[in-house]
Amino acid sequence: MIDSVSQAAHFENIHSRYVEHYYDHWSMRYRHEFIFPLVWKDLDLNGKKVAELACGSGHNSLAILQHFPSAQMQGFDISQSACADYRSNVGYPAQQADLTKPTDFSPEYDAAFVIGGLHHCVADLDQTLENAARLLKPGGVFIMLEPNSEFFLERIRKIWYQFDKSFDSETEHALHHDSLFQLADNYFDPLDLRYFGGPGYFGILNSMILRIPVGMKPVISPLLMASERLWNKIPMRNFQNVFLARWVRNNALTSL
Repeated sequence: MIDSVSQAAHFENIHSRYVEHYYDHWSMRYRHEFIFPLVWKDLDLNGKKVAELACGSGHNSLAILQHFPSAQMQGFDISQSACADYRSNVGYPAQQADLTKPTDFSPEYDAAFVIGGLHHCVADLDQTLENAARLLKPGGVFIMLEPNSEFFLERIRKIWYQFDKSFDSETEHALHHDSLFQLADNYFDPLDLRYFGGPGYFGILNSMILRIPVGMKPVISPLLMASERLWNKIPMRNFQNVFLARWVRNNALTSL
């Protein structure tokens, strides 16, 4: 039986390296151009309560606050170190929580988002999605960015997960959006779905995995950003490494 305990230990071990590679200048430029506009899109989060799941050190929440200064943020993460950093960086509360376990969350948030966190919750995706639903008010939006298991290099990725200690292969893997939604269609209705992610996603956002020194990123990132703009125009989902989906919490509160 898969358990999430190893995932917590794994993230405590890689926390500092993760922050260095995933939230440097060029990683944030990538997020601001390719990810964040799809996250908030037509939403106005000013004055709204927003939860970030698998929040890490809070850099995604800081981006929300740059765009929506009066949003009220809350972080949730399995890592105690990440929660401490979130409180320090964002200035809002962060709660240590294992999303794969039953919780006593109440539906008080207008939006919840997770950037690359659900695929670390495969120990119990059903429970994780139920927990996300429990956080949201009816009509609240759940937003996720996750690796796409339909990507044409998925077999290579699975092998890499098994042999690379940057991953905990027992408790994480890429996700299939439609199968994921089938686990949650009692709680959510689909809003929109976008596939993207090519050379820039790998070379800029995943520099830690590819062992690219952070000092090299100013040299290689401009070309990778340009390549990404072209790659993302490919209309086939199996050529895109990630999906960004937005679901709306329905009124089926009695099911929780």
